[in-house]
Amino acid sequence: MPLKNGSFAPDFMGITVSSLKEPISAELEMFEKQFRGSMKTSVPLLDTIMNYIVRRKGKQVRPMFVLYSASLFAEIGERTYRGAALVELLHTATLVHDDVVDDSYERRGFFSINALWKNKIAVLVGDFLLSKGLLLSVKHKDYDLLEIVSNAVREMSEGELLQLERSRFMDVNEDVYFEIIRKKTASLIASCCAIGAASAGQDTQTVEDMRRFGELIGLAFQIRDDLFDFGDNKSGKPAGIDIKEKKLTLPVIHAFSKTSGSEVRSIKRLIRSKTPDKQKISQVIAFIEKYGGLDYARERMHALRDEAFEILDRVAKPTPNREYLRNLVTFVIERES
Repeated sequence: MPLKNGSFAPDFMGITVSSLKEPISAELEMFEKQFRGSMKTSVPLLDTIMNYIVRRKGKQVRPMFVLYSASLFAEIGERTYRGAALVELLHTATLVHDDVVDDSYERRGFFSINALWKNKIAVLVGDFLLSKGLLLSVKHKDYDLLEIVSNAVREMSEGELLQLERSRFMDVNEDVYFEIIRKKTASLIASCCAIGAASAGQDTQTVEDMRRFGELIGLAFQIRDDLFDFGDNKSGKPAGIDIKEKKLTLPVIHAFSKTSGSEVRSIKRLIRSKTPDKQKISQVIAFIEKYGGLDYARERMHALRDEAFEILDRVAKPTPNREYLRNLVTFVIERES
């Protein structure tokens, strides 16, 4: 895939969403056309909701992972655009369903589908989006891409259920934590990178290498999101959401591993208690900082990133596109919102 210029991407201080999109702006525009076309329907209510979804799109990080992963190996073609649309349809469906499950009425500063049209319609909209992705793949016989995404759907469901089961008893150690986030978050980013390679005609081993690359990035991405919960960002996102929902994330789990059972039990009781949120969050954050939980989480996040970069450098030639993909990785891991 030719770039608009031959220069390599700047370091993180100069990375923005716009700078990451600029080299593939034409390809993203083509993807958007494919994506919007795949959402068309003759049902007026559904068409209104689909238009609303398109208007409130996010940063398009996942389609960018598909496009940049494909561009490492070949010119971007129709199969890559379909793969990116498939991933985005799946991702959008899961967001719609998640808002229902979480009783959330806002996403990215907009009202959620369930807030505007109630839960029953939101569930059906999510089902519609998922079916459109499946039909897009079947119509064009993209069975390998469909298999990649189907595995991601299965793992995301398993990860959510595992988290619900363990959160109820606050029974999560580091191994369980990584299994949960590998399934519920990393599997989708892994599928983006695998689809990119597969759509570019790469062999099974290269597709698996790119899947693992994406999985490592997804793990690091989730740790970054966990750090937001402790005020480690400038986005204005309120701290303590995970604590309120009794989710044990890596900073807390690490702190638990560094102290006695009695102190662990005391913090668990605090998290379960009806102590005012501000006071509870303050005490939990102080506990985490006391045992280096935030620093440990950042170290693991950067170690995962470095392992991913080792894979990328092994499977892809040193081209400008590889550097842009590295910068996309840096952006999602060092992001502050």
